[in-house]
Amino acid sequence: MGNGLSDQTSILSSLPSFQSFHIVILGLDSAGKTTVLYRLQFNEFVNTVPTKGFNTEKIKVTLGNSKTVTFHFWDVGGQEKLRPLWKSYTRCTDGIVFVVDSVDVERMEEAKTELHKITRISENQGVPVLIVANKQDLRNSLSLSEIEKLLAMGELSSSTPWHLQPTCAIIGDGLKEGLEKLHDMIIKRRKMLRQQKKKR
Repeated sequence: MGNGLSDQTSILSSLPSFQSFHIVILGLDSAGKTTVLYRLQFNEFVNTVPTKGFNTEKIKVTLGNSKTVTFHFWDVGGQEKLRPLWKSYTRCTDGIVFVVDSVDVERMEEAKTELHKITRISENQGVPVLIVANKQDLRNSLSLSEIEKLLAMGELSSSTPWHLQPTCAIIGDGLKEGLEKLHDMIIKRRKMLRQQKKKR
């Protein structure tokens, strides 16, 4: 599910392998942001505590085409008092990973508000968003179509490419596939921005 996606293998092959991507991980508290970060970093479950500020890691990920890409992740705390700081971390970011708890129906409206707020900031116009539907392994988790509807994904700006990825951060299911989609969206956007500069 998503918009603005297409197969970008020709673009991927032309990308320098030393390139690093600045990615911000956002979402409400207890959605699983830090679990996502450390599953990617160590490829194992790490018991976490609520993030009071931010965690940052540079992680090399091998994508489906056997190309290794470096992502510089900034995992920012999701407590209400920290959310005004999110925009500071998204300045000049290549992509946003927005983690939602697929079981927490009561807070989905709050997640929607925060997602739409951060994507509407002028600096974030057009920045690709990977929505990580975490905790999909739990029996009472919402389906992707329910999450898409509750988050009002169709109401995001048409200039914001997005992808909704089912995951289970504890065991890592879906994370690599989601990063591949995010990487594709970032490369597509960079190519589009380069073409726009050439036209000027």
